[in-house]
Amino acid sequence: MSGRTPVEVVDLALKAANAYGRDDLAGRLAQTRQRLLDPTVRVLVVGEFKQGKSHLVNALVNAPVCPVDDDVATAVPTVVRYAESPNVVLVGETAVRTEVPVEQLADHVSEAGNPGNRRGLRHAEVGIPRSVLAGGLCLVDTPGVGGLGSVHGATTMTALPSADAVLMVSDAAQEYTATELEFLRQAARVCPTVVCVLTKIDLYPDWRRIAERDRAHLAAADLSADLLPVSSVLRLHAVREGDQALNHESGFPLLLNHLRDRIVGRAAELATRSVVHDVRGAAVQLTTAMGAELTALRDPDRAEDLLSGLREAKRRADALRERSARWQQTLNDGVGDLISDVEYDLRDRMRKITRDAEAELDGIDPALVEEQFVGWVLQRVAAAASANFVWTNQRARWLAGQVGDHFADDGGGVLPDLHTHDPEAPLSQAIPLEFGRPEAFGFGQKLIVGLRGGYGGTLMIGMLSTIGGLALLNPLSVAAGVLLGRKVVKDERKRMLERRRSEAKLAVRRFVDDVVFQLGKESRDVLRELQRDLRDHFTGRAAELSRSLSESMKSAQRAVDSDRGERDKRIRDVRAELDRIAHLATAADALVDRVGTAR
Repeated sequence: MSGRTPVEVVDLALKAANAYGRDDLAGRLAQTRQRLLDPTVRVLVVGEFKQGKSHLVNALVNAPVCPVDDDVATAVPTVVRYAESPNVVLVGETAVRTEVPVEQLADHVSEAGNPGNRRGLRHAEVGIPRSVLAGGLCLVDTPGVGGLGSVHGATTMTALPSADAVLMVSDAAQEYTATELEFLRQAARVCPTVVCVLTKIDLYPDWRRIAERDRAHLAAADLSADLLPVSSVLRLHAVREGDQALNHESGFPLLLNHLRDRIVGRAAELATRSVVHDVRGAAVQLTTAMGAELTALRDPDRAEDLLSGLREAKRRADALRERSARWQQTLNDGVGDLISDVEYDLRDRMRKITRDAEAELDGIDPALVEEQFVGWVLQRVAAAASANFVWTNQRARWLAGQVGDHFADDGGGVLPDLHTHDPEAPLSQAIPLEFGRPEAFGFGQKLIVGLRGGYGGTLMIGMLSTIGGLALLNPLSVAAGVLLGRKVVKDERKRMLERRRSEAKLAVRRFVDDVVFQLGKESRDVLRELQRDLRDHFTGRAAELSRSLSESMKSAQRAVDSDRGERDKRIRDVRAELDRIAHLATAADALVDRVGTAR
């Protein structure tokens, strides 16, 4: 029994649940089994542009799956997983899957072949037969994040909660920047495991000093992430030549061991513990009725006290199923408050961006610095969206814990898998921030405006000068016309500048309003989905408790109504059934023991 695998233990529990007619428990155990059959461990490879992320992925799997070159940057996330034969599938924005030849991958996922992801791909999936991936490891090569202040950074941040781990890649050319450290702080809040990888140590002889400084930065930021120096070039060369010493020098054995033991192994451990919890929970539910019946059979005189206690427990369990239950109130009120708080936080951040942008526009000409200004606004908006997302994620998990506390006494406090965000950032759905084409004001326009403005001055001064016997056009009238014309041109230039500023401010406000609309809708949908997931999960747990207690009451009542001969036989049968369920619990406990021994 102790040598059973997690799937075999779940199958044993499923068989028991079906044998005792507990289809509710069987349904939950079937979900547990489904999770076991999909052991995918998602590891996001993130970092700034040109830090060696794609090269690192290639070196990990010893295959050129991600395009790399000095002038090639990743434009589309590339998911690398195990497959029996090499294949490439492109996934579009509408989840349409298109298989393409392997050699055409670079044409779709790189900036050179697909600049700015103009083809609208969600991601590319690459399958290759590699033993390092056979255990469920799935590597995701992401576009350069550009720190928190970028759209890529915001998109990557939204994918972190669905990842099992993050490899933060930075090369040995320099120590961590402020944006990299801020990204690490945010990532550590929403992802269970963060590992820092220092690449290109073969190019920089001073990499050890950089590594020590990076570790000091991590310690100062109170980040417990490990930092592993590696060289992808040395790794690939060592594999080709079969050079074990060079492979060790590349640092990849340590990284691979870390992936296997600390990431894949930890995910397997968590999956096993989840199996143990679900199986033991099912065993407790199955033994509740038989335990009550056995107590009543052994001591009929105490049966009434037992039934009274069971009725009270049943009443509490039924109360958990009512819409007026406290956990329902906690969930509904919490989601309502959370939606309000998230929207306020988002609007407050965006209002500050709008005020700062308008203050900047008051001192510049938007037509001269449009590209830089738009990039600055996009960075600020992306950073605000990322911060709002992280805060939303933390609050959502806190709320789930608050709801789970209502079930802690009944053994139902374990939370379901929470998916608090879609990996695709909604920023790309907002209207583009564009100022429009500025109004032309060249030499011809200036001449016309100047003549129109100077005509009145020339005429007025000329008519006054005729009183003194001068001609209408004289040096004084011409000079007055020139001066007045220059002033009119200057005023017109100022008016056009103010108009450009006003139009730019309006464009910023429209863009920010649309971002708030898109992100607000996304947040509300996510939180409502969270509410439904938690409601369904805990409603199911309450139904399980109620049914178990109902079965207990029926069994105890049958025990009271049975005669002495039937009672003795039933005691033997119940004990045998309890022994079988005890063996099931023992098999689950053995899984925990093996996990502890492996660690």
